[in-house]
Amino acid sequence: MIRFYGSTLFAALAAGALVVAGPLAAADSVPTDLGFNADEPIAVNADRFAADLNAETGTYSGNVLVVQGAVRMRADEVKIDAPSGRATRMEARGSIVVESPSGTATGALAVYDIDAQLVRLTGDVVLTNNENVMRGSMLEVRIADGRATLTGGVAANGQAPGSSRVQGLFVPPGNNDN
Repeated sequence: MIRFYGSTLFAALAAGALVVAGPLAAADSVPTDLGFNADEPIAVNADRFAADLNAETGTYSGNVLVVQGAVRMRADEVKIDAPSGRATRMEARGSIVVESPSGTATGALAVYDIDAQLVRLTGDVVLTNNENVMRGSMLEVRIADGRATLTGGVAANGQAPGSSRVQGLFVPPGNNDN
């Protein structure tokens, strides 16, 4: 059995989705409207699971769906490093979508260092909340202090990385009937 200690990948990515809505709170005080509750069980569904007992890893692959409370993550693959049965690192790859009541975060690779309480989401990162949208190349969320940084580097017009900046579009309430 793999045990999860501390905050999970969901808290960090769901909190990252809040970047488009306002200030971030520390993961332990994430508002209930995120749908995240660290005390709830984590359900994982996938087409396949492979364990490497020597490396102490487990890999879910094919249409992976991970659910905790009202927070859902879809990915092509999720690998968990769990020395002595304790999860220390989680890596999600391919078409990552994290949905919570507060919004959605998407990217291509998410790495969660559980001990450092650090999550990095990379690969055309898009954060949405209703019509509010932020785009960048990497979202880094420090769970312990609730700080998130979105960096640029991915250009919508196909230019080389580093050629663009973080983009944001914020629509005031009541202005969605354009």
